[in-house]
Amino acid sequence: MSDTVSGGDPGTGLVDLSGLRVFVGGPIQYALGHNSFHQPLRETLQTIVTAVAEAGATVFSAHVVEKFGLETPLYSPEDVSARDLEWMRRCDVFVPVLPTDADGGLMRTDGTHIELGWASALGRPIVMVTALPVPAAASHLLRGLPSVADVGHVDLAELRRGGPGELLLRLGKVGRDAVVTP
Repeated sequence: MSDTVSGGDPGTGLVDLSGLRVFVGGPIQYALGHNSFHQPLRETLQTIVTAVAEAGATVFSAHVVEKFGLETPLYSPEDVSARDLEWMRRCDVFVPVLPTDADGGLMRTDGTHIELGWASALGRPIVMVTALPVPAAASHLLRGLPSVADVGHVDLAELRRGGPGELLLRLGKVGRDAVVTP
């Protein structure tokens, strides 16, 4: 099974992300309910993964590999930890998607927060897709992350309304300066 989604025709879309490696993260465990994945989050993640791949980037996504939770039980915690850390080491940019829950706080996603720590420790630029302003109920560490790491934000509601254009433009800007050589 491939661990990446590769792009279509570079340069045919809004932004050419050829050669860029993007790790897209977000809730899985807490997005599952009654044998189905949280539909608005699934649509958002699919939109992001598709747009980034079509712009020419290589995308690492547990959501795609694990078929939005359907195949998550096939992977051990050790497998997931090793895979995701390797993706973080290989990526040029980390894109965590942090949706809000019914109470207006952030949907729980322990794994994504660990990945945020890896990204900042490894010096990877982060383009966070979440509600703006970041909900006050989010942890101090999450809200303060831009003071110690390269963090940009894309408004989740705007992305859902207007599409991934702003995200692609931001990835194009930060990605060119951040391309990691293998």
